[in-house]
Amino acid sequence: MAAQGPSSPLLTPYKMGKFNLSHRVVLAPLTRQRSYGNVPQPHAILYYSQRTSNGGLLIAEATGVSDTAQGYPDTPGIWTKEQVEAWKPIVDAVHAKGGVFFCQIWHVGRVSNSGYQPNGQAPISSSDKPLTPQLRSNGIDVAEFTPPRRLRTDEIPQIVNDFRLAARNAIEAGFDGVEIHGAHGYLLDQFMKDQVNDRTDEYGGSLENRCRFALEVVEAVANEIGADKVGIRLSPFANYMESGDSDPKALGLYMANSLNKYGILYCHMVEPRMRTVGEKCACPHSLVPMRKAFNGTFIAAGGFDREDGNNAVAEGRADLIAFGRWFLANPDLPKRFELNAPLNKYNRETFYVSDPVIGYTDYPFLETTA
Repeated sequence: MAAQGPSSPLLTPYKMGKFNLSHRVVLAPLTRQRSYGNVPQPHAILYYSQRTSNGGLLIAEATGVSDTAQGYPDTPGIWTKEQVEAWKPIVDAVHAKGGVFFCQIWHVGRVSNSGYQPNGQAPISSSDKPLTPQLRSNGIDVAEFTPPRRLRTDEIPQIVNDFRLAARNAIEAGFDGVEIHGAHGYLLDQFMKDQVNDRTDEYGGSLENRCRFALEVVEAVANEIGADKVGIRLSPFANYMESGDSDPKALGLYMANSLNKYGILYCHMVEPRMRTVGEKCACPHSLVPMRKAFNGTFIAAGGFDREDGNNAVAEGRADLIAFGRWFLANPDLPKRFELNAPLNKYNRETFYVSDPVIGYTDYPFLETTA
């Protein structure tokens, strides 16, 4: 039984680089689809500030790096001046409550269709392999994907540059740093995973070649804003969006070791038990070898509850634990963990509705008595 109250490992302080965290409960990056026209909205000010605690780390929802990066309705971007300006009051609200705020920057690659792309063009990817239609997370709608166009070798530096500029924009918006989205079957993952990547140039074939693009992005972003402000999210074991790998352990270890060259702040890995959305399974694989290999802060995510999180920190399997659905439904999650209070249930049906309140800022806080 994990210790109760402030003595629980999740609630102990942690120094992450220059950031003094008061606890180890992290808001995971969660797509919420309420940024109309790809511009963050004022209602996000309340949403993020509700989930902020003094000395708590928040990772913003996945944020597009360019006009080709989009694949979902109403997800935010950070490639235009308007978007940067719209993020500023949101970041200010988090900082006003003492939070540390990172922006997750992403490119969806082939997880898109021509309706989201400039001039109705094909989405870009490591490959021209199409993605089969997928049932959306609401369990009702089916997402259709346009067959992607394989990026030419000479085009890759432009995408690396899009990530670099997005990172610079995030710092201009006031964020404390960025998390590069290298997980869940999106563009960087499409290069890393051999189920998707069928290239024969220097970005395909060997493990080293498949990871080259992701590491070029890491290097460019670290050079632009400082390695002490950079994290990356990886999911070597996951098979989201038909992006699996034949040797995920080797992939995870290669990336963990390679990242050390750049001295980045943290590596955020998704537990192998989270193979697909909402599917949690007992799994023989472990993130421990990657955790041991990586020199910086190690964040684990993927279906954790309070007890799992406490155990992972106590056993040294992770420094910090990212919580998604439970943090969405419990804006005061660290406080509830501290008091071992009951948790609000999350409502999956309102995860991605576009309402500015329902399923977004209307989850109740614990009743506090004066």
